[in-house]
Amino acid sequence: MKILPLQLKYSLILMSSRYIKCLNIMAKKRELDLIARGIVESRILFKSLKTTKELAQLVESLLGNEAHFDKLRRYSHPATKTFQALRILVNDELNQLDYGIRVAHYYLQPSGILAAISFHSLEDTILKRHITGHGLDKNPDSIGQAIWKSSLNHMKTYSQSELSEGILKPWNSHLKHVLVPSPEEMEDNPRSRSAKMRVASKISCQPY
Repeated sequence: MKILPLQLKYSLILMSSRYIKCLNIMAKKRELDLIARGIVESRILFKSLKTTKELAQLVESLLGNEAHFDKLRRYSHPATKTFQALRILVNDELNQLDYGIRVAHYYLQPSGILAAISFHSLEDTILKRHITGHGLDKNPDSIGQAIWKSSLNHMKTYSQSELSEGILKPWNSHLKHVLVPSPEEMEDNPRSRSAKMRVASKISCQPY
């Protein structure tokens, strides 16, 4: 086994950790670590990846012949989630979702309805945090991108009656449980298989 110089080893570890953050949407940690390290080693020891085909081939070679299936038990390419994670990062999708919910809260009238559909757990986590009012000052358990922090520096004092009425909570959930598609709907519309819908109404309170 070839021994890498100390500086190169450090660079490898540092770059791998960055890719791990980007690919943290991956379900299996073993796959996440393997793909992140494989991308970095390819850049350092061989060549940089120039095309999506090269990345897909690399991921497929790293994961071997292990079969991947979606919720409908259909074959899914091993690199599918890798491309999804990179798309989320490039488009800044988590920040945009967070910002969009805050803008909706600003423009909606009291009791106005917000209905949002997420397509993976990271989006649903952000939606759930907004609707429940929990953890809005924290980053999502995701790819290392910061979401906008709540205005903690402008907190005001509320009376006991206001607190009991829930005025500090920005949204009131209309669903006891998240709404997911039925097996029949997934059969008719396979793209809905990962969808989760949350519905909430704006509570009369200051922007957060």
